[in-house]
Amino acid sequence: MTVIDNPGTVAARRGHLIPGHITAADAPVFERRSPFDGSLVAEVVLGTPADTRAAIAAARNAFDHGPWPKLPGTERAKILLRWAGLVRENAEELARLETAEVGKPIGFARAGDVPATLDTIEAAALAAAHVKGELHDDLGGAIMGLVRREPVGVVGAIVPWNFPALLYSHKVAFALAAGCTVVVKPSEFTSGSAILLTRLAHRAGVPEDALVLVTGTGPDAGQPLAESTDVDLLSFTGSTRTARLLAAVDRPYPQVQHFELGGKGATIVFADADLDQAVDGALFGFAINNGETCTAGTRLLVEDAIADEFVARLAQKAAQLTVGDPWSESTVVGPLIHAQHTARVRGFIDEAAAAGSVVISPELPASTSPESFVAPTIIDRVETDSRLFQEEVFGPVLAVKRFSGVDEAVRLANSTVYGLANSIWTSDTSTALTVARALKSGTVWINTIHDTPGTLPFGGVAGSGIGREKGVEGLVGFTQLKTITVQVAPRSPIYG
Repeated sequence: MTVIDNPGTVAARRGHLIPGHITAADAPVFERRSPFDGSLVAEVVLGTPADTRAAIAAARNAFDHGPWPKLPGTERAKILLRWAGLVRENAEELARLETAEVGKPIGFARAGDVPATLDTIEAAALAAAHVKGELHDDLGGAIMGLVRREPVGVVGAIVPWNFPALLYSHKVAFALAAGCTVVVKPSEFTSGSAILLTRLAHRAGVPEDALVLVTGTGPDAGQPLAESTDVDLLSFTGSTRTARLLAAVDRPYPQVQHFELGGKGATIVFADADLDQAVDGALFGFAINNGETCTAGTRLLVEDAIADEFVARLAQKAAQLTVGDPWSESTVVGPLIHAQHTARVRGFIDEAAAAGSVVISPELPASTSPESFVAPTIIDRVETDSRLFQEEVFGPVLAVKRFSGVDEAVRLANSTVYGLANSIWTSDTSTALTVARALKSGTVWINTIHDTPGTLPFGGVAGSGIGREKGVEGLVGFTQLKTITVQVAPRSPIYG
């Protein structure tokens, strides 16, 4: 694979990493163009169901007959740590791939995405050495119980486009740590980082058939992972709509499925909060990664007593963010993933304005196109039953609602189908913990936001999915239990 060394450099054709599988030279490709300037970034092979089946067969054979599942956890840990070292050596290349394909600002890719990916791989390595079962020796004098924790088998990992390296590591690193073999299907928009990470894992010592990759679209390359009885667990991050399709696939028997889906996070600001910190947190909460973040704090719930001041201060800071060229070190908000998505995001803004909400949005710089960019936009006095308050926008747009008291704040925060991540800003510990307990979400941040160490579990409730990634819980999610009962004393005959 040719590396993107400079903005606009065209990479070679990217495709499957499946041992012994040959892709035809005339196989159809998807042209991935820069969301910033339309230049050709890569030609990505459009995989077929047959390609995915070949990848599954390789991973199945590797799990059933290969060395990876049988390695001691400490040996897998050493290999994963070598992998992390290679990622560190290639950090700049990985960051540039993220900027070229996603449009995320290069500064954020370097300081945010890549270090978080490293942290996650290293956390998985540390967890690999601690897979353990249980001994039950209080079952009476005659028997003893052993509960083994074993790798679940072949994992299908479908990775989204917004954090392609980081969310790859959420799935792949912990599945490998558990002793599973993995078939990865990255988004067709962002295959480069997944290919690079996979090749680095192979260099570190992960067998090529224990970690395979197929490129292409969801219906052709991804859905076969849900259909195959040789895939024991499907780990998917993406939209709720796609998750429903995957869950409804006709199979002879159910498949274990982990879904990390959308979010509609609330940033809850009480009047006693440190307002400087809260303004900065609220801004970071919805502008991070161009707003294309499932954990984004896209609803601001602010206490009445400070609402006017807070919104004014937030709008002033939002207007100061640099929007534009993602290759510029000063850029904070880059282009959205593609024009159709940009139009969808703008539709939310237009609809809110037509409904009478107050739209506060700075002008886009003359150098940016409205087909690619959305300036950080704050929309005040939003109705709770509006699409903007209820649905995931996936762009730098913030819906503002005022509240009076803890009970109303909790009611508003819990009034969507999503339950991924919320943040609370207050100087009162009792208030913080009371609200944190009451929020229906997998993650709650108190006086911070978007802090997700690799050693802590991550995932949602309700419409935000099922299962957990990262941490010990994330590792356990890629295992299954086997109960072994041992007769340790002479057995009494049943039939005499």
